[in-house]
Amino acid sequence: MYTKPNTKSLYISNVDPKRVALIQDKLKDILADDERFQVLENNDLSIQCISTNKNEDNNSTGYLMENLVNILKGLRGENGCPWDKEQTHESLKPCLIEEAYEVIDAIDHKNMDSLEEELGDLLLQVVFHANIAEEKSTFDIQQVIKKVSHKMIYRHPHVFGNVNAENTEKALLTWEEMKKNEKQLKSYTEQMQDIPSQLPALMKSYKVQKKAAQVGFDWDYVEDAFDKVQEELNELLDIYEGQDKEKTQEELGDLLFAVVNVARFLGIEPEQALNTTFNKFINRFSYIEQESKRMGKRLEEMNLTEMDHLWEEAKKNFRKSDKKEGFFQKK
Repeated sequence: MYTKPNTKSLYISNVDPKRVALIQDKLKDILADDERFQVLENNDLSIQCISTNKNEDNNSTGYLMENLVNILKGLRGENGCPWDKEQTHESLKPCLIEEAYEVIDAIDHKNMDSLEEELGDLLLQVVFHANIAEEKSTFDIQQVIKKVSHKMIYRHPHVFGNVNAENTEKALLTWEEMKKNEKQLKSYTEQMQDIPSQLPALMKSYKVQKKAAQVGFDWDYVEDAFDKVQEELNELLDIYEGQDKEKTQEELGDLLFAVVNVARFLGIEPEQALNTTFNKFINRFSYIEQESKRMGKRLEEMNLTEMDHLWEEAKKNFRKSDKKEGFFQKK
């Protein structure tokens, strides 16, 4: 029996497999009235008790990756949390996406306290999935860490090998080449098909256009990309009043794809650009709503001209450099 340095854990190791369950039960009896500790039900030849004292210093550095893994095992153990025990890889997908976006949100707001917390929540999802896989004897968290470590070393021969990469561009080319070899992608089409299907469409479009540009399937100048946007817009204008919704959807998709290409030429991530506009719209709309209340009117009672006037005021307040057209006025 021993306590691990710098942790809040008690370990009993080298236990006779036939006595693991018995000792666990005895420990539970001993600690039954002490809410500061929880006995984790390990499946190996060791038993661990972890501190659950909520009054302990939250800034303590005592917890390690091993503690988090064992906490998950406890949550999914026989006496664990009903919700945690029911989760699967599929059911956790929304949680994983949500936590990833909350990390991005913390970065966008430059909130380091929030970033610290959200990275922990994202790490929890990684450990959760690894725990589920371990239960099915597929892989465990150590194999996950081992695999990504090997990947980083393999894809950075300019750091861990004899390849030279004097700048970021050459380093990215080396990364892509090693990735292609690792996944045995023999054609550019296969590289395009390897782009994750669940990525947002703007991100997928950006990535696939970069792949095509690598072999010269690209415009020479950004002006050509702008001309393509105008061409696709004209094609949409020609058919949008018709009854063929499928054709209209196709032409609208072509227009959006062409706009993404302009963003790529300008070195702008289209997903980030659209998110910026999304936030800008909400801020300006909030101004309209607040001003309508100050005027004693409900938004539903205001006409478009009145709202567009307030929109102009919002633009002056938030971005004085904006052009003077109202959002709904014809250009």
